Amino acid sequence: MAGKPLICHVFEKVADIVDEVIVVASSDGQKKRIKRLSLGSRVKFAIDDYASHSPLVGASRGFENSSGEYTLLLPCDTPFLSTEILLLLMELCVNRDAAVPRWPNDYIEPLHAVYRTRAALAASKKALNEGRMDMRSMIGNLKRVRYVSTIVLREIDPELRTFFNVNTPADLKTAELILEKEQLTFT
Repeated sequence: MAGKPLICHVFEKVADIVDEVIVVASSDGQKKRIKRLSLGSRVKFAIDDYASHSPLVGASRGFENSSGEYTLLLPCDTPFLSTEILLLLMELCVNRDAAVPRWPNDYIEPLHAVYRTRAALAASKKALNEGRMDMRSMIGNLKRVRYVSTIVLREIDPELRTFFNVNTPADLKTAELILEKEQLTFT
């Protein structure tokens, strides 16, 4: 998008608000490709080497490699992250095991959340050991979860673009149009 890999957009949004960045790659080959992007010396890599790739496995690998008390968990395909929302989630996670955005229909955004690292690692391993591969199972194993309404988050990001994922060529085209519109607004 805009001549850069999506992961670069994510990195630019978080580089100044976190102490370390951990990229969980699905293979050594993917790790090598991402390393060539030169994201900086604070980037560490982990390999999702579990037989079944799932967001929970990737999250668990990230928690294992995180040295911080808290971990901001994000997907690499969300180019419009709101730094303000991420900082709010970090603040709301203090003295909690997680701060997770939740939509009015109870859908949660577990891949746009902040977790107490050790509690989340234990919860993710418990879910995986029980054969449950979904993030909701991990969150169910946490004791103190603060859900943050997307209604509140709309006050910061009215379109909630922070949750916009680029999964298809059509999504990429939409993202390019959004970016173009934003650039026109600021010029």
